[in-house]
Amino acid sequence: MKLKIKTGDNVRIIAGDHKGTEGKVMSVDKAKNKAIVEGANMVSKHEKPSAKNPQGGIVKKEASIHISNLSLIDKSGSATRVGYEMQDGKKVRVSKKSKEVI
Repeated sequence: MKLKIKTGDNVRIIAGDHKGTEGKVMSVDKAKNKAIVEGANMVSKHEKPSAKNPQGGIVKKEASIHISNLSLIDKSGSATRVGYEMQDGKKVRVSKKSKEVI
């Protein structure tokens, strides 16, 4: 399945506990249809002491969110759906609301 959200996009969470939160997509897992959004869906993980983290303890980090709960934000700052168009022989993503190239 083709995902319309890519790493580096600005998105808004449209469903769930973190509804309304905006952030940048840090990574996308195509196999699970999930993405990690910077500063959203924070969870506490218990880490064992290691060479990287000798103290160990509880660490806050972002958990993944299903792609269906994310909406892309265009340049004007509004949430929009994504379509595709051919421009100069290239396939580009286009905002459904403003018809601008993303």
